[in-house]
Amino acid sequence: MLRRDLPVPLYHQLKTAIQRDIEAGRWKPGEQLPTENDLIARFRVSKITVRQALRELSNLGYIRREQGRGTFVQRPPLEEGPRELTSFTDEMRHHGLSAKSQVLEQGVIAASPDVAARLEIALASPVFRLRRLRFAEGEPMGLQTAYVPMAAVPGIADLPFTDASLYDVFRSRYNLYPASAKETHVAVLVTAEDAALLRTSPGSPGLSAERMTYLSDGKPLEYVKSIMRGDRYKIVLDLVRPPTT
Repeated sequence: MLRRDLPVPLYHQLKTAIQRDIEAGRWKPGEQLPTENDLIARFRVSKITVRQALRELSNLGYIRREQGRGTFVQRPPLEEGPRELTSFTDEMRHHGLSAKSQVLEQGVIAASPDVAARLEIALASPVFRLRRLRFAEGEPMGLQTAYVPMAAVPGIADLPFTDASLYDVFRSRYNLYPASAKETHVAVLVTAEDAALLRTSPGSPGLSAERMTYLSDGKPLEYVKSIMRGDRYKIVLDLVRPPTT
């Protein structure tokens, strides 16, 4: 039961109790939570308290609320922080999830001024563009668009990428090994067009990312733009105070 003698708000205690049960596996992904009235009766709190707790859990990505159906448990958001340079497929494997992709666009385009500048190639040079909707365990996680100079990967536009990792193709077919990358994240609101693909609400929080990937000699190999669901991803940083001298 909740502690009314503590200075911690009841909604926060309720949110923590439900979150702890989800993380412990007492409620599985896809299972329906008790109704608001059931939670009110069980924890002896007000409707305002229950709704505030559920709102916070929804914002954190632990639950989803479906109009007319109820509240359902989601997989907890994937935590990402400083890590080795890996592909989306490898990241999902790390979390024990199966990765799939739906190819939305695939082909060769002329490099725009922005893409050409980032890849350090001439304007209008041929570039391979691959836009995919990325899934984990069948759930949409994000939209990613990759740009690669065709000079480095001849014939790549004809390869299937529904199940293939682009990094695996770099290594196995072209003997190209990404060595480093710089990635920038910005908080955004998901557009209506992207929300329809990501199965989320227009205006919901998202993480927009841009990644520049380099070979060991410093030559750009890939430029990627992503929009990830904010309720399914969170960035976690482990910070250590430098030693004093």
